[in-house]
Amino acid sequence: MPNHYISACIELQDGADLQKAEKGLRLLAEQTQGEPGCLLFEIRQNLKEPSKFTLWECWTDRQALSDHFEMEHTKTYLAQNLTRVNYIEELGEIGMSADEQAA
Repeated sequence: MPNHYISACIELQDGADLQKAEKGLRLLAEQTQGEPGCLLFEIRQNLKEPSKFTLWECWTDRQALSDHFEMEHTKTYLAQNLTRVNYIEELGEIGMSADEQAA
């Protein structure tokens, strides 16, 4: 089964503190990289619009990604309501359907 790739765009919630979000995202990335099934978890900040961030993720499978949202550090970050999700893309090998990726 191929790895499970994610690209996501998040942005600062209205009224949230940018420095607090940056610190929280750095910690989230650091802690997530040690999770079982996490092959890559990087967060990059938009240089022209610093309130926007892109997440690049690679997981061994969908279950590892699902487990990520049950981790205490993930719940702690999300509970702060510092950022919101603009979009999430699940990515796969060129020419393979979602069903083929899951097989």
